[in-house]
Amino acid sequence: MANNLKSLFVFCFSIYVALAKHEVYEGYTVYEVTVQDAYQAAFVNQLENQIPIDMWMPAQPEYPGQFFVSKDYKFQFEMLLQAAQVEYKITITNVKQELEREEQLLSSAVSRRSSNRSSSGLNFNEIHRLSVVDDYLDRLGQEYPNLVTVVNGGESFEGRPIKYLKISTTNFETSRKPIVFLQCLLHAREWVTLPACLYAIEKLVIDVSEPDLVNNIDWIIMPVANPDGYEFSHNNNRFWRKNRATGFMAGNLCMGVDLNRNFDIFWGTASSGSVCSEVFHGRNAFSEPETQAIRRILHQYPDRIEMYNDIHSFGSIILFGFGNGELPQNALALNFVGVTMAQAIDRVKWSWKPDYRVGNIQHILYAASGGSSDYFQASGVPLAFTYELPAYRNIQGQLNGFLVDPDFIEQAGFETWEGIKAGARLAVDNYRKRMAV
Repeated sequence: MANNLKSLFVFCFSIYVALAKHEVYEGYTVYEVTVQDAYQAAFVNQLENQIPIDMWMPAQPEYPGQFFVSKDYKFQFEMLLQAAQVEYKITITNVKQELEREEQLLSSAVSRRSSNRSSSGLNFNEIHRLSVVDDYLDRLGQEYPNLVTVVNGGESFEGRPIKYLKISTTNFETSRKPIVFLQCLLHAREWVTLPACLYAIEKLVIDVSEPDLVNNIDWIIMPVANPDGYEFSHNNNRFWRKNRATGFMAGNLCMGVDLNRNFDIFWGTASSGSVCSEVFHGRNAFSEPETQAIRRILHQYPDRIEMYNDIHSFGSIILFGFGNGELPQNALALNFVGVTMAQAIDRVKWSWKPDYRVGNIQHILYAASGGSSDYFQASGVPLAFTYELPAYRNIQGQLNGFLVDPDFIEQAGFETWEGIKAGARLAVDNYRKRMAV
């Protein structure tokens, strides 16, 4: 009885601590903003440069935007929209309540872990913490030494290892096989992307039902590209996006670099020089140890990486370069591969989720500079993409935000894997044609 009471106390205390950390979001609101034309869209989407709001999804004439606004700036945000005659509605009145609901759902799902355990012992009922992921990678390296190599790619700003797997039947020693590089959690708050990397690992190492994907391809998979930010999003601030770099002029008030604006491609042209911005690009290109670690992988295999997939959320989109609106020379091939991947996902997605869109970063979403997929594309990787996984559906049935429904965790991994493997097979064909020239 004493042990049961102790367990109950620990469980209740952990829930209390989890809920208390969301107090910072009391009164935060999510707005859905509908624009009528490109002029209104341009006005709305630049508001984050005027007042401290977080643009989760830009507004477009065909698609409403989503904006995350603190209680201190709600009145000003609404007045600006009204003055420009822009329509809006509130989809989440108090974000804190949604965060508490996510916390409770995820905690409840952990208790069901035995009912949805993968053959490796790592289940898809929960969003795993960094230590669990790192231990899992190490375990696979020990259990499958002829297939899996665990690499410490460097240390994050706060000194955490940036681990990734090399999966190969030939120990990466033959140039006859292309490399597909898969990366998740460059943005810390995008938790639903982690299952995409973990599911791919499961299907390539443990539950191998399609051996051609292992026999014909060497894989690099980095499940947590931003370990410091990811931990901070669990322990302190659920919507933290950047890394945890410090030492800027803003002192302790603002910190962190948007790692997907820190690569050396059009750096600083469509991002922010303010450390307080969610899209702060850092002191200079590759100023951050996390982006340096990713660059080292590219430099190690400059001629063999045929496909790079950087997994983000949200929006149900597959994007290709360039973020300034220019198109690569192989834009038609990128669009074909992107559409093939999108169709593979759409065939197995939940019916009420939107179909994937495919297109150029700026044309379909917004201008962006210093992005990882642009850097890989410009560096000679033929097929570089950014995935935006589907949005969370809240209790009112509206699709918005970065939160995670435990019921969607395994589905997120499964459906994204369908797209990745469809693209990977095209990458094999493309690589063989290039090598034959």
